[in-house]
This record gives sequence, C-alpha cells and structure tokens, in this order.
Amino acid sequence: MGDFEELTSIEMLKNFINNNPLTFLFISQPNCSVCHGLFPQVNELMTHYPKIKLGHVNAEQVKEVASLFSVFTVPVLLFFVDGKEYIREARIVHLDQLDEKINKIYKNVAES
Repeated sequence: MGDFEELTSIEMLKNFINNNPLTFLFISQPNCSVCHGLFPQVNELMTHYPKIKLGHVNAEQVKEVASLFSVFTVPVLLFFVDGKEYIREARIVHLDQLDEKINKIYKNVAES
C-alpha cells in the first residue's frame, strides 16, 4: 500500500513505468474539480492493490505527458503491466468498473 509518487518529468515518468512491473498513473491538473474529487476515491481504491506502484502527474507541469499518452482531457487513469498500457479511464470514471478491471489483471499477474 502506498501513496502516489509525484512524477515531475517525462524521464521520471518513463523510468517509473519501466522499472516497476505494475504501475498506475493518475494524470490531473490543479484547476480540475473532477480530479480533486476523484483522487481521494482512487487513492482509497488502490489500497486494495499493494503491489501496484502509484504515480501522479500534473499535466500542467509535465506538458509532454499529453503527447506521450494521447491525453486530451483530465483526469486520466492509466494502468500498466510490464510497461504496457492495459487500462485507460478518462474524465468520468466509474470506480466499481475500474476496480473490476484492475482486480482481474491483478489476480492474474500479481498473485501468480
């Protein structure tokens, strides 16, 4: 179980994804009310998945994240397994559905 690591550059972001087998990114902007409301809920959800490394990216601070991951709106939630994107949720996120998707992958990868 962990807190979200603040990723402040593209290099940090790439290293974070490439050096951890299970990674989850929360991409947001400071002026996004949906982001502020969703973040604590996602943080709580992710406590059920202790083997997933958590990263947060401020899209205003790390502008290159938009082109790297084709981000057109915030928030964007990305889940990677061995550097490959498996789940992408944007703007309106249904936490129960996100939990189901993560759980399926997590059970097969983290517990094997």
